[in-house]
Amino acid sequence: MCGIVGAIAGRNVVPVLVDGLKRPEYRGYDSAGIAVVVDHAIHRVRRVGRVAEMENAAQEEGLSGTVGIGHTRWATHGGVTEPNAHPHISHGEIAVVHNGIIENHEAQRERLKQLGYTFESQTDTEVIAHLVHHYFSQSGDLFMAVRQTVRELVGAYAIGVIALKQPDRLVCARMGCPLLIGRAKAKTSSPPTYLPSFLLPAG
Repeated sequence: MCGIVGAIAGRNVVPVLVDGLKRPEYRGYDSAGIAVVVDHAIHRVRRVGRVAEMENAAQEEGLSGTVGIGHTRWATHGGVTEPNAHPHISHGEIAVVHNGIIENHEAQRERLKQLGYTFESQTDTEVIAHLVHHYFSQSGDLFMAVRQTVRELVGAYAIGVIALKQPDRLVCARMGCPLLIGRAKAKTSSPPTYLPSFLLPAG
């Protein structure tokens, strides 16, 4: 059991992500992390322990961005270590947070290794990040890459995905796990410049 959050806006979303993680913290005390797209890179902060540990680290680093994802972890695959903490990143270009269990992760891991991917964690979630990266490198479209990825996943999951090359987009998908989606009231009359996309249910 884990908690995931995502946010996309015309302002810094790091406080939103941190606050969002504090609310479902009961779903995972092992570790917490956030990732945001900023300055032509995905910046990530992860810490073992409570959300407050990660929050302090994010503040020290001055983390800021307009699109991001966050996670609080209850370990199911792999020990309680920082490399196993979410978000997981593939090739510096795709970041993923995940609640649930991917039952065919071992088979997918072996397949991805054959494709040249290197794994840094023991988690089933890293498989998702590399699969999305694999398909994104072919299509250049995050929504299409996530849709192709979830077709190959067996299990129950809710995921949030961001991409370096599409910094105005956040894609979510679910199968058998809850995923609550909301929208804050806009502070201006300007039309939104972001593209949230959802696959509900995945398939």
